[in-house]
Amino acid sequence: MIERYSLPEISRIWSDEFKFNTMLAIEMLVLEALAKLNKIPSSAVERIKKKARFSLKEIKKIEEKTQHDVVAFVHNVAQYIGQDAKYLHMGLTSSDILDTTLGVQLKAASVILEQDLAKLLKVLALSAKKHKDMVCIGRTHGIHAEPTTFGLKLALWYEETKRNLARIRLAKEEVSVGKISGAVGTYANIEPYVEEYVCRKLGLKPAKISTQIIQRDIYAVFMSGLAITASSLEKFATEIRHLQRTEVLEAEEPFGRGQKGSSAMPHKRNPVICERICGLSRILRANALAAMENISLWHERDISHSSVERIILPDSTIALDYMLHKFIEVAEGLKVYPDNMLENLVRTRGLIFSQRVLLALMEKGLRRQKAYDIVQRIAMKSWQEKSDFKDNLIRDKDISRYLSKKELDDIFDLDYYLRNVHKIFCRLSL
Repeated sequence: MIERYSLPEISRIWSDEFKFNTMLAIEMLVLEALAKLNKIPSSAVERIKKKARFSLKEIKKIEEKTQHDVVAFVHNVAQYIGQDAKYLHMGLTSSDILDTTLGVQLKAASVILEQDLAKLLKVLALSAKKHKDMVCIGRTHGIHAEPTTFGLKLALWYEETKRNLARIRLAKEEVSVGKISGAVGTYANIEPYVEEYVCRKLGLKPAKISTQIIQRDIYAVFMSGLAITASSLEKFATEIRHLQRTEVLEAEEPFGRGQKGSSAMPHKRNPVICERICGLSRILRANALAAMENISLWHERDISHSSVERIILPDSTIALDYMLHKFIEVAEGLKVYPDNMLENLVRTRGLIFSQRVLLALMEKGLRRQKAYDIVQRIAMKSWQEKSDFKDNLIRDKDISRYLSKKELDDIFDLDYYLRNVHKIFCRLSL
């Protein structure tokens, strides 16, 4: 079923054509199962399968009167089948068809999202290895902290994307479920075999227990997986947005020939793709919350979840597919500026080496608090006077009592900070 109906564009999965084709396939599989149970003649099933089809235009016309899409669908198909239509939809309720169709749609959409994430993983892996040893400043709270490499930033995104791929795969398994158990899930008018047969043919799992519907916590898990993945993309995009700021400019999203950044200012090169990704992630998180609101329904079912799902499931899968495609474009075309990274690295005039000075003093026997106060005093002097931290250390009597110039030179060695980068990459199998 997935191979038959899966189309290149994820939006097609949510088209009426895909939906009603899947519904028709389910109805035919139900008939096959009923025939195997000798509930209906096999000859009738063969005649029905030859005649069965639908018209989207007619379904919409009938639905205007019935105000029920499944009733309209069944009525329209019956018009083509003729006398054998008495076997169509026998023992079923609408949700048997709708929820099982939803399982097919969500599985198909998940396959596409898996492919997107797999492609992003490859792009991030290549980029991480390319920039593995490109030194840049690490920031905490937006303030310069200690040296790192740009490759490590990308390696972090790679590992997080691997986790998101695993989440989407788990979510796909969660929603790859169908139900054909009747009006309140008791199989009163349909045998469990029918459900098992149909789900097996569709590549779905039968719900172990259901009411009139599959329980909505299943879809809440799926939507949460989408929202977490979108939030990771926002995290990556936010980092690029910060790095693209004029006063930083260590990295920049691609800017195409002929692209315009502003209607007023011709010089502008704005991170519009990354900003778009950040905005869309808010929608997916909101939709995940709506999916959680759908869990609680009245008794064996009410219809309050239906209108919500008709929006959040297509919108979220389509939006995440779009976000992944756009971020892949950004990652593949990302402009990196190593000279600016080095310039920013020395912007604080050596203050980024303060922790090593602190630890060196402690190794000489100073209590932590005493050592911290000495280093902080000199660091604040460098901040305020915009003077060189290392020079101030060399001239300070408290420091010279414990550390020689040679020892200070060793402390200000960049290689010390990056000596374990390769080990981290090996841990990630990069």
